Amino acid sequence: MKRLLALAALLASAPALAEPHVGPGYGEGMVLQRDMPIMVSGTTAPGAKVQGTLGGAKANTTAEADGSFTLTFPARPASETGISLTLRDATGETSIGNLLVGDVYLCSGQSNMELSVNRALDTYNQLRLAPDDGIRLLKVPKSTAAVPQASFSEPVSWQPATRESVAEFSAACFYMGKQLRADRAGVPVGLIHSNWGGSAARAWFTPESVAVIYGQEALEQLKLYERDPLAAAQAFVPQWYDWWRANDNGREPWTDSSMLDWQPIPQFSFWNEWEGTGLDTQPQANVWLRQTVTLTAEQAAGEGALAIGAIDDLDLTWVNGNPVGYTFGWGVERTYRVPAQYLREGENEILIAANNMWDTGGFFGGPDRLSFTPDGGQAIPLGADWEYAIGTVKGVPPRAPWDANAGIGVMHNFMVAPLGTMRLAGVAWYQGESDVGQPDYDVKLRELFAGWRRQFGQQTRMMVVQLADYGARQSEPVGSAWAQLRQEQLDAVAADANAALVTAIDIGEPTDIHPANKNDLGKRLAMVAQGERMPMPLAATLTGDTVTVTFTGIEDGLHALGGPYALGVELCGDAQESCRFVLPELAGDAMLISLADGQPATRIRHAWSDAPIVNLYDGRGLPVPGFELEIAR
Repeated sequence: MKRLLALAALLASAPALAEPHVGPGYGEGMVLQRDMPIMVSGTTAPGAKVQGTLGGAKANTTAEADGSFTLTFPARPASETGISLTLRDATGETSIGNLLVGDVYLCSGQSNMELSVNRALDTYNQLRLAPDDGIRLLKVPKSTAAVPQASFSEPVSWQPATRESVAEFSAACFYMGKQLRADRAGVPVGLIHSNWGGSAARAWFTPESVAVIYGQEALEQLKLYERDPLAAAQAFVPQWYDWWRANDNGREPWTDSSMLDWQPIPQFSFWNEWEGTGLDTQPQANVWLRQTVTLTAEQAAGEGALAIGAIDDLDLTWVNGNPVGYTFGWGVERTYRVPAQYLREGENEILIAANNMWDTGGFFGGPDRLSFTPDGGQAIPLGADWEYAIGTVKGVPPRAPWDANAGIGVMHNFMVAPLGTMRLAGVAWYQGESDVGQPDYDVKLRELFAGWRRQFGQQTRMMVVQLADYGARQSEPVGSAWAQLRQEQLDAVAADANAALVTAIDIGEPTDIHPANKNDLGKRLAMVAQGERMPMPLAATLTGDTVTVTFTGIEDGLHALGGPYALGVELCGDAQESCRFVLPELAGDAMLISLADGQPATRIRHAWSDAPIVNLYDGRGLPVPGFELEIAR
């Protein structure tokens, strides 16, 4: 919002720039949503009277005090004939053209939705056949913000589908759009790619959803970080201190670093390359890093800026025992404000507690990125001769609300909020790997849906991809956090009248968390985008000694492919140890399971493991998702 206010002030003070402008998600060559009132957001001078013309239709409004406005035009049918939009006020006018009217979809989530066409199957042929002026693409740049922003981190533009524009675009999203074009003659498709690999679901929450789940205090922390990152870090750091003390027998190395066993770093690099240190074989660790910088009295008299480059993944940084910054993000450059009262003439200690939770850890980049800059002075290089000490504490420290991949709402604020109030036909959501093992994913999806519908309209259809099979194959029933998250995805969809589940449980790759078959996934997404129903479990009912499992969305009956029985079906009592595989009978749209073994049976499961082998499909070749049902008696 600060950026929007600054823009409004600039517009007011510079008449030449004060003509109305469309919002950052709108632009030449875009697709507008058909069959519903067309919402166009923009900015101009505060209080200006704005008139708009869209293909002959007219609308008027008055800009708000911050310069923002929304024009509402009558609904239009699908059209492949380009039209123009003109905005004008007393200071001038702006026009954009070649606008199509069709169906617009936001595709969002983490790396499996981000995975591009040039990394998916059949790349050569798909790119060769990609050109289609009726498919328009918008790719949102990656960036995070503590509060909603009025613009993206860099300018964006709508592009027609060409070999070049499609290559780096979301494969699942593009293949969905391609199938929709084939199924809906004459209906253009607009696709918006807004994804970030490794992101948590909560990073995509609107502020209203943040308040519902995490409370108003979390929103206030984010607002404080926007105003003053140093103050926000200091307010959050006590949580880190409590966590460290609890895991290190009450020790506080930040108060006296001499209690640690220091060694010179072998080289300035990721610590995975420090041969013989133990970090080369076990890089998931908490590691302390130390350096000193010598300041004159004049240099220490004012505040300074400490640049420590990028730390992979998480750092808490002190200067002379005073916390100055707390950041998560493996490629995020850190520059921390250091108040004058933290500095002194002579040697000043810089202490970093770095955590790596996956893959490479430590310094990301060269020593030229690290320096201390006194107020009004020249940067003082920090050099490459740092010391390190491996911490005894295991695990990941608390994550601040503003961190890059799991920060609360930080991706929505910079990668979705700037889209404004444009109407959408639907959202394709493929995310969850980063939330495996955490509770209440169904609640997270409920609030994600609610927040995005407040922005894009209640008509927005939510299409959730159930996680693909990934991990070790199992020959016995097991507990599975992946299966539990799949169930919570299913529960969230079942509770929403305008949502659909598209399972990828049969098209994954057990040894690759990023399966390449986004082609079939895109086709399934296109099916639910058009209202076609997918197989979904409905109920499990005990009659006599037979459990009958019923489904919805089955066409032409249930089929066990490759054999006489459906694989991966379990009966369970209350304990995991009671689960056992069973051989069900398929009877049309139902599955029948005998309780003749006499063992406890309160639940039935299907495909309940990280990487199940599934062969249960309907007559269209669509798989039954992984699920668990209570048995009603």
